[in-house]
Amino acid sequence: MFQLVIGMIMALMVGTLNRVMIVELHVPAWWVALAVAIPMVFAPLRTLIGYRSDTHPSALGLRRIPYLWTGSLLLFGGLAVMPFALLLLAEAVPETLLLGQLGAGLAFILIGTGLQVTQTAGMALANDLANEEKRPRVVALLYAMLLLGMIISSTLFGWLLADFSPTRLVQVIQGSAVVVVVLIALRMATACSAVW
Repeated sequence: MFQLVIGMIMALMVGTLNRVMIVELHVPAWWVALAVAIPMVFAPLRTLIGYRSDTHPSALGLRRIPYLWTGSLLLFGGLAVMPFALLLLAEAVPETLLLGQLGAGLAFILIGTGLQVTQTAGMALANDLANEEKRPRVVALLYAMLLLGMIISSTLFGWLLADFSPTRLVQVIQGSAVVVVVLIALRMATACSAVW
């Protein structure tokens, strides 16, 4: 489930929002490129996240679940803030431009951190739950789900935003935030039952 969510977020950020921000919202292309690159800044944190989830169990004895939950909350927060920040950024009114830039920057930082935390902890959890002979199949399934999430969500985003409006953009991005929390909560519930 978490890889499906990661695929959805990547399709939203790299494909859909990239085009929407430049074409419909008239945000300068250099700013869009910078915003889309922000999540990659947090990729080096994956080693620290993986190490912490390996060596520091939570109070309940769970190692990966708190990281999955934290990552999903960061993703949800970034997606909840993003559409409003993008609309402020698109207006290019001097009074709200700085607020839009700060809000969009915060949204992309939250999403970037959430992506790295969720994917790292999820991969480690999958490694923990699979026995050694099944791990290659689990890795293949994880990457297949990532690609499936990208394909399904890019098709769905294209269909939902065919008649673009600012209201529709807010609905699509915040609907994605709800899907993130629901799918990762389902994954955590199945992981908890497998662990306990």
